[in-house]
Amino acid sequence: MGKVHILIVEDEMAIQQLVSYNLIKAGFHVTCADTGEEALEHVLKEDIDCILLDLMLPGMSGLEVCTSIKAKAKRSGSHIPIIMLTAKGEEEDIVKGLECGADDYITKPFSPKVLIARIKAVLRRGVEKSRGKNEENESVIVIDNLTINKGRHEVTLKDEKLQLTMTEFGILELLAGKPGWVFTRQQIIDSVRGYDFLVTPRAIDVQIFGLRKKMGGSGTLIETVRGIGYRFQSAQ
Repeated sequence: MGKVHILIVEDEMAIQQLVSYNLIKAGFHVTCADTGEEALEHVLKEDIDCILLDLMLPGMSGLEVCTSIKAKAKRSGSHIPIIMLTAKGEEEDIVKGLECGADDYITKPFSPKVLIARIKAVLRRGVEKSRGKNEENESVIVIDNLTINKGRHEVTLKDEKLQLTMTEFGILELLAGKPGWVFTRQQIIDSVRGYDFLVTPRAIDVQIFGLRKKMGGSGTLIETVRGIGYRFQSAQ
């Protein structure tokens, strides 16, 4: 993984150089922009991991830049953390900055150590947010008209909730999680109930029968593989 890329949007050269020096020293890759317009060009052309944005800029204001970046990020599904870095520390200014989408707000003068800690904090939150979304997506199985939400322990078929037992849910989650894969009755028992649970293979047949009945016409998606076990076959 390469260095974290920070974009500094600041028209005061002394502050720009001070922040750049400390960030480079801390191991970040740094790009600078003197105006909001220039900042937007960098965001379009480069992979930026975090933006330090001055509120008072020539041309576009920091609020306008923040709003534009956040709007584009929302459409694309991406997220670039933005930290407002400004001398305007009144409560009203802070509220405006946060309402336009800023992830944090630091007033001048500031400590370089505190700034670096804040940058690492917003980057960490971004990683955790992305991880949470990925885990949420991984916890949902969607196949044909069937949706299985493992986290909520819910199954919907054609937008209608199915009332399944714990065992039925476990069997469906196992089979639908790997459509086309054949599972023996013993594999289903071991996965759904545990290796030490005393369930006869024939009891799995009863569970499959009940599951198919609750799924109605879609129950045919659970196929019997004669002499082996069962598999979930997509209708598509």
